[in-house]
Amino acid sequence: MSSIRTRRVPTDRLTVQITETRDEGEPVVFVHGNVSSSAFWHTTLPLLPDHYRAIAPDLRGFGGTDPLPIDATRGLRDHSDDLAALLTALDVDRVHLVGWSLGGGVVMQYLCDHPAAVRSLTLVNPVSPYGFGGTHGVDGTLNSEDGAGSGGGTANPEFVTRLAEGDRGEDSPTSPRSVLAACYVKPPWRPEQEDENTYVESMLTTRTGDDHYPGDSVPSPAWPGLAPGTRGVLNCLSPVHFRIDALHLVDPKPPVLWIRGEDDVIVSDTSMFDLAHLGSIGAVPGWDGTPAQPMVAQTRHVLDRYAAAGGTVREVAVPDAGHAVHLERPEEFRAALLGILSA
Repeated sequence: MSSIRTRRVPTDRLTVQITETRDEGEPVVFVHGNVSSSAFWHTTLPLLPDHYRAIAPDLRGFGGTDPLPIDATRGLRDHSDDLAALLTALDVDRVHLVGWSLGGGVVMQYLCDHPAAVRSLTLVNPVSPYGFGGTHGVDGTLNSEDGAGSGGGTANPEFVTRLAEGDRGEDSPTSPRSVLAACYVKPPWRPEQEDENTYVESMLTTRTGDDHYPGDSVPSPAWPGLAPGTRGVLNCLSPVHFRIDALHLVDPKPPVLWIRGEDDVIVSDTSMFDLAHLGSIGAVPGWDGTPAQPMVAQTRHVLDRYAAAGGTVREVAVPDAGHAVHLERPEEFRAALLGILSA
């Protein structure tokens, strides 16, 4: 941990807080997930050999980066464009990208927008290329034209309240600490106490509200009665705003590593955060038979098309690990990551 440092970098879009290991070397950029910050990469960055320059930015609305509003109608392009502006400010032209969860969607979008600038792409338990919620089938078919079942209205309101109030306790299953322990990692594994506090504090940097987390929503005639709005982080992940349909068309095609914990309950074909799956098990009332989103199968479908079009893809499924596989199984993660960086 002593080998990393944090600073704020002005860009032509916003000022971004980054954590990095050194000023020189082959750049590797780590993009964090939702309700977190670059702190979730702090134990990963020092694992890289000295000839790599590890950089982990905070996305807008998280950590120490300027909390500018998120225009969800652009999908993840606000985040992708912020990343491009940061790399320009750092004078970095080509880069290895590593994206976890939400960050996986950000780096997929960046690859689509700047294929020649990407040396390799590593997806860590990534959000589906067809967004989060509101679709069925491996090709991401919408359950409803308005995206019902995705977006800002799908967040647990008690979790949002506890997040906004800075709840650091564990007396409720919806507290940030409880969600970290039950969903970010596979129980009963827990980070070391010091690190655990770091991660809870990281979660609590999340800006809440309609412009940030979770975002706004609108009524829908389709089950479950809510559709995505146009602002905030969950809406930028809605399939009506974010879809990676053409990854197989990018040129050139950098090698792709997809690494995931097999017991992930967040990004899963039976996600405990997908209202359709929750409805099917009786946790959300009034379920009308809307199918759960096959998130893992959708990612595999998109990456299979990428491989069939000439790209190189390696899938690594880590048993007995959850959503934060890079924290739970650091040595296996490091080995897989160094494999693609050296390739």
